[in-house]
Parts: sequence; C-alpha cells; structure tokens
Amino acid sequence: MNKPVILTGDRPTGPLHIGHYAGSLSNRLRYQESHEQFLLLADMQALTDNANDPAKVRRNVVEVALDYLAVGIDPNRTTICLQSHLPALAELSMLYLNFVTVARLERNPTIKDEIRARGFGRDIPAGFLCYPAAQAADITAFKATVIPVGEDQAPLIEQTNEIVRRVNATAGLAVLPEARAVIPEAGRLPGIDGKAKMSKSGGNAIPLSASSDMIRAAVRAMFTDPGHLRIKDPGQIEGNVVFTYLDAFDENKAELEELKSHYQRGGLGDGKIKNRLEDILQALIAPIRKRREEISTDQRYVLDTIRQGTEIARERTEATKREVIEALGLFQL
Repeated sequence: MNKPVILTGDRPTGPLHIGHYAGSLSNRLRYQESHEQFLLLADMQALTDNANDPAKVRRNVVEVALDYLAVGIDPNRTTICLQSHLPALAELSMLYLNFVTVARLERNPTIKDEIRARGFGRDIPAGFLCYPAAQAADITAFKATVIPVGEDQAPLIEQTNEIVRRVNATAGLAVLPEARAVIPEAGRLPGIDGKAKMSKSGGNAIPLSASSDMIRAAVRAMFTDPGHLRIKDPGQIEGNVVFTYLDAFDENKAELEELKSHYQRGGLGDGKIKNRLEDILQALIAPIRKRREEISTDQRYVLDTIRQGTEIARERTEATKREVIEALGLFQL
C-alpha cells in the first residue's frame, strides 16, 4: 500500500530552534516512519521578504539541512530538497496565478496578518502577496495530501484547495488531490522573553546548536510570573513561559501537574522550575549539538544529501507538471 504523501519544510533564514523542534521536527521524525515525506528547503519563499540579502538565504540552506540531519531526519526515508532547484514549482505557480484573484490573495487571513506584522503597508512585494499560489504549487507538485502547519497557516491550505478545485473543474478530471492541514498539538512556543513569537532573529530563541552555557543563560532569563515575588506566594501558570516550555518538553506529566499545583498554591520558587527545565533542555539539545558538530565536518555529505533529494523531488514535480499541462489541454511540443 502506498504511503500518504506529506510535505513540510522551512525557510532557510537562520538555524532552527527548539520552537521548531516542539512544533514540527519531533513530528517529522515520526512521519518518516508512516508517510512518504518531503522536506522542502524553501529558499525561494525566504526571498519574498529577504530579497535584499540573498546571501543570508544561501548560507542558511546548509545550516537548516544540518539541523534536519542532527535531529535524526534520515535522508533514506525523508527526501530533503531545495525549492529553487525545482523549476516545476515556479511553472505551476505561474499557472495557478491565473486561477486566483488579487482580491482573494489580499483577503487571505495569514497574508493579511503577515503584511501587518512586517509593516509593508501598500509596499507589498509581489512575491509575498502571491505566496499562497506558490505554496499551492509546492503542495500539489508533490501531490501531498497531509500538510503539517501552525493554526495561523491553515488558511493557506484552504486557498490551495480552492485552486485545486478550480484546476480540476477546468480540466474536467481530478488531476490534483486536495490536502489536509494537520495542526501540531504543541502549538507555537513563545519566545523566552514572553513575546508571542519565538524568532530566529529576535534574540528570544534557543537554537538547536546552543551550548550548555547558552541554554543555562536562556532559561535563567525566562519570563515567569512577575507577581510571584516570594516563594510562599501563589504563582500563575498562565503566561508563565517556563511552564509553557515544560508542557512542551517534560515527559513526566504526572510530576509536572504536581509542580503546577504546588506553584499555584505557593511554596515553590521559580529557581526550582527553571532548574527542571534546564535539565530537560540540556538533555534534549546535547546529542543534537554533538551530532551537528560531527556532520558539519563533512560538507560533501550535507551537499550530496540535498542534491540527491532534489533530484528525486525534481522527477516527482516534473511529472505532476506534465499531468496538469496535459489535463488542461495546453500546447505541448
């Protein structure tokens, strides 16, 4: 029986951090057992708001690939591929732009929020505005039916399916499958400073390559409950970053629930819960960091992994493009 196809990936704008591990990487390790998984190094998407610094995108392709391999992504079971070297994706993107209006792109809630967050105003890069069509090309080119995304990204999958339905209706047959968004249970981790979004560039994340000293310093700086001034005082769990991280990484849920109750009724200091979290993160990151250091000494292996995966992905995506062109009755040489 063929395995369901899953497509996921990351923008190579910086090394990955523990938020990526909690929200996606840990799930990808499981998916490679049960799915045919493609991991896209989305360098073209990264350029939609980094076109002024292409060198940043270029150098981080290898950094993100290193993170994939370091956490245990197996290139024999997961295809790691580079978006810019898959020409069928660009060709399908151009085709799909004829099946969506500018008004619909502007109404996409994810795009609206991202435009607001980046302060584009009306100076929106066309590539950024058209990203939903480009993502539809990514998804459909692999004929992926399972797409892990954050809850805020779900409208993009809805728009992909709208494009799929229009293409299929025009072709008169189901040449493309619809995709299903899968929302990770962990959700998005806040930054260590308590801000809603952990950012690679914002200085509020713990990279997967963090040293033990960096981990310790980050945990010590974490936002807890500003009203918890004395150990005997009752503390708040909601909005407490340390407990949010413990929810994501602490596997002993029974002990964690007792710690929460103790903290809420008073008598438990912030230092104790931070010590627990630091121990957990040190144990999680140490083997990833070691493996990353080992792999980074063999650049040929990393580059060969990307090249070989991209070749596999190129064959898949070119075949889909030919099917779509034929189904739509476009001229072929």
